[in-house]
Amino acid sequence: MSTVSTKPYLMRAIWEWCVDQGFTPYLAALVDENTRVPPGYARDGQIVLNLSPDATGQLQMANDYVSFQARFGGVAHSLVIPVANVIAIYARENGQGMAFESELEAGDAAPEETAAADAGVEDMAETTAALQREQEPPAAPPRPPRGSHLKVVK
Repeated sequence: MSTVSTKPYLMRAIWEWCVDQGFTPYLAALVDENTRVPPGYARDGQIVLNLSPDATGQLQMANDYVSFQARFGGVAHSLVIPVANVIAIYARENGQGMAFESELEAGDAAPEETAAADAGVEDMAETTAALQREQEPPAAPPRPPRGSHLKVVK
């Protein structure tokens, strides 16, 4: 009889703790051919996702995958993340949570992905902030100042 990994149980526990505490649960995962995420949102072979109840629909955290509906750029997408690809789940507000070693075979992960998986949860908050900055669309250039459109009437 084979045993199921403790990883999906720990992921569900951290997610529940985050929600109970009023924190935003974030999930960091490696992206490969088994991962279904919207194109263009993964950076350097990984993605960080908001798993809060407000940001997801039909969230399922099974023993072998995490699946849910989410909007990216106003468009609904179905996401599927294998549990083996999850490298961390933590609270956005304080970085508390749990990091996991990658379960991908050594040849499957790029060196950057392995380094991210080995980073502590404290470093995941910095990684999340950097990935979010990269994912944000560039700001529109500032408008030149214009004169007032109001006229003085006597």
